[in-house]
Amino acid sequence: LTPICTGGSFGAFGLTEPNAGSDAGGTQTTAVKQGDRWVINGNKCYITNASYANHLALTAITGKKDGNKEISAIIVPTDAKGFKVIDNYEKMGLHASNTTELVLEDVEVPAENLLGKRGEGFKQFLVTLDGGRIGIGAMAVGVAQAAFDKALQYAKERKQFGKTLSQFQVTQFKLADMAMKIELARNMVHKAAWLKDQGRPFSKEASMCKLYASEISMEVADEAIQIHGGYGYMREYHVERYLRDAKLLEIGEGTSEVQRMVISRLIGCH
Repeated sequence: LTPICTGGSFGAFGLTEPNAGSDAGGTQTTAVKQGDRWVINGNKCYITNASYANHLALTAITGKKDGNKEISAIIVPTDAKGFKVIDNYEKMGLHASNTTELVLEDVEVPAENLLGKRGEGFKQFLVTLDGGRIGIGAMAVGVAQAAFDKALQYAKERKQFGKTLSQFQVTQFKLADMAMKIELARNMVHKAAWLKDQGRPFSKEASMCKLYASEISMEVADEAIQIHGGYGYMREYHVERYLRDAKLLEIGEGTSEVQRMVISRLIGCH
């Protein structure tokens, strides 16, 4: 924790695998106990910041319990022998974010690198995802606000048919809807964050804020491009970037479909 908290390195979180995305329990990476060490083999994909992390926490199967996988969390140094971080993804957006693939071939770490209790790693990671969803909601609100600000500024300056775009009711209504959705998303993010800060249950609200904010972020970015017309399609006006960046927010930290599953379970649907 020390190098992460002092800004010496980033932390990273190794859950997703080529065959375990939404079905994170489908983990195939293994960690076998040999004496006082774990020997880890497997692959992870779409891992954020691993190129800049000294250590990362990852999930691995540490055994079987009652016929089910026992999944544990283990801290692994990124410079360990047999550990490769591959940074060659070409993404649609979020180019400033480091996204990597991890390959582990007979990577050995001390037994004490087990994080939390053996067999509870999957549960621990799900709790972390709950908090992360509030962060994604906040990112989505930021992207939507930036797209809205650009659209409003452009609508006030651009003239067509002798008037600025902002004088046409069709544009006014688009901007009003955008402002309303951003406000609702922001309030939902604040509520989920407040509940978490108060030590109260927040899983449902975190899923709701992540789902709603990411979907309106895409809508608002799309509408901002439309208000800009042909200019919106051009990179120099920046609004097309917001659409590309927003798309991942409907996918990462649990897809929109997974959020709906979580919410339906938490409101009592079985």
